[in-house]
Amino acid sequence: TYITSATDSSPSTGFSTSHLSAEQSPGREKHGMKRIVGSPGTWSGMALRLSQCFFAAASSLAMCSAFGFSNYSAYFYMNLVLIVQLLWSLYLACQDIFSMRNNRDLHAPDILLFFVIIDWAMAILMFSGFCASASVTIFFMKDMNFCAEYSRLDCSQFTLSVTLAFITWLLQAASSFSGFWLLISFF
Repeated sequence: TYITSATDSSPSTGFSTSHLSAEQSPGREKHGMKRIVGSPGTWSGMALRLSQCFFAAASSLAMCSAFGFSNYSAYFYMNLVLIVQLLWSLYLACQDIFSMRNNRDLHAPDILLFFVIIDWAMAILMFSGFCASASVTIFFMKDMNFCAEYSRLDCSQFTLSVTLAFITWLLQAASSFSGFWLLISFF
């Protein structure tokens, strides 16, 4: 049989091929899912989300262990965003595990749109949080030399937390782009 695309119809037979199953459609896996690294419902997506959880938790714990972090709004904001990121990534990791265990497809456009919108919002919040915290840390360490004058101010913990938050943002950006790439492939 001759298959052109999902929207084309054959001039000789006059039927549409949009009814073809995922096995007959090119570029699809067995369950109708496209192969994009880090997409929802895949092993790489689950690994990406669990890595986000790990680095967000490590960054948040490093920030909470520093004395007086809540006195500075940039640090408090970054810690709040890290906790929200941890919860969101944990939710999506559980979704990935459930979908792989039950052979459920998470690549429907409406589900992907929900994931992509929140992923991009979280990526923007993470970016603003770690940039603000990094600027305050640089201000404390280099510009005002507060770290040398005030021994109670734990600048090494602030630096560690900001570095881990940056890694969390990189992982979040990767999952945001993979979800967006998958979403635009439907159109």
